[in-house]
Amino acid sequence: MNKGAAIEVEDLVKVYGDRRVLKGISFQVHKNEVFGLLGENGAGKTTTLEIIEGLRKATSGSARVLGMDSRNDLDRIKERIGVQLQSSAYFEQLTLGEILDLFRSFYRKGLEPRELLSMVGMEDRVHMRVSQLSGGMKQRFSIVAALVNDPEVVFLDEPTTGLDPVARRNLWELVRSIKERGKTVVLTSHYLEEVEALCERVAIIKEGEILALDTVANLVLQQENPVRLDFLPREALPGEAVSRLSSMGMLKESHGRAGEYTLFLKDLAALKAALRELEPLELDRMAVSTANLEDVFVRLTGSRITGEEEVPAWRAAR
Repeated sequence: MNKGAAIEVEDLVKVYGDRRVLKGISFQVHKNEVFGLLGENGAGKTTTLEIIEGLRKATSGSARVLGMDSRNDLDRIKERIGVQLQSSAYFEQLTLGEILDLFRSFYRKGLEPRELLSMVGMEDRVHMRVSQLSGGMKQRFSIVAALVNDPEVVFLDEPTTGLDPVARRNLWELVRSIKERGKTVVLTSHYLEEVEALCERVAIIKEGEILALDTVANLVLQQENPVRLDFLPREALPGEAVSRLSSMGMLKESHGRAGEYTLFLKDLAALKAALRELEPLELDRMAVSTANLEDVFVRLTGSRITGEEEVPAWRAAR
C-alpha cells in the first residue's frame, strides 16, 4: 500500500450482462487533494465511485480506501468516509437539525448540526425543513449531510448539476473549505470549468477506460499545440490566409460563434508569426490564451462533453 494514497484502485472491472461498464481502470488519489473524474454521460464515473464506496460490487479488481478493502472492510470504511449522491431524499417532516442529528446517531463520532450548517452559512436554518430550501441550499445541505461523521475522505457525485452559475460557485467555495480542513475530496463532474477550478488532478474517462490522468496544467501542456489564438474576422477569411495560418498550426472554425476561428500553435514564435499574418485583416475580436481542458477532452475523446446527467449504470443495463 502507498502510505500517501487515500484511495487505490487497481484493474477495476464492472460488467452488466454483456456490457463492460468499467474496463480495468487503475488510479490513486493522494491524501488531502481534490481529485476529479471527468467524462461524458455513461462514461463510468458514478459506477467507479459506488464501487469504491462499497455501494456496488466490482466484477473484478480491487479498491482500497485508507488502506482498507472496499469489499471486505466496508463497516470500517463507512466510519471514515462521507458520500454525497447525485440525488438525495430526506424525511420531509424533520428539520435540518433533526436530520443531521439522526445521521450523526449512525456513527461513533460526529459534528453538531449547527457546526455543520455554519460551514455553508445556514446555521440560522437549523429549524427549517428541506422542502423550504432553494435548489442551491438543498445541494449545500446534501454536502453538509455527507460531513456529519467528520470523514477523512468525501465523495461528491455531480455536486453542482442543475444549479445556476452563482449557486455553483458557492458550492466550489464549500469544496475548497472541505479540503482546507484536511480532507480528501473525490468528485465526478461533466463541467469542465468546475474540474479546472477545483481539482489538483483529473482522470478523463470514456466508456469505462481512463484516457489520461494528470494535473490540468500538465494535460494542457501535453497538447501538441498548447497556445490558443481566437479571432473573429469582420469579413470572410481569404483562402490564402486560411492556407498560411493552417501551415503554422491547427486552424479550426469555432463552435461557439459563427465566423470565429481558433488557431492552435506550438509556441510563442508561431504565435508572433500568426499575429503578423492577421495584422492586415479587420478583426472584431481576438484573444490569446493557453489551450484549456476542453481542448484536451476533445482531442482525447473526439467529442464535446454534454451538460446532461449521467445515466446510472444499473439503469442503463436494464
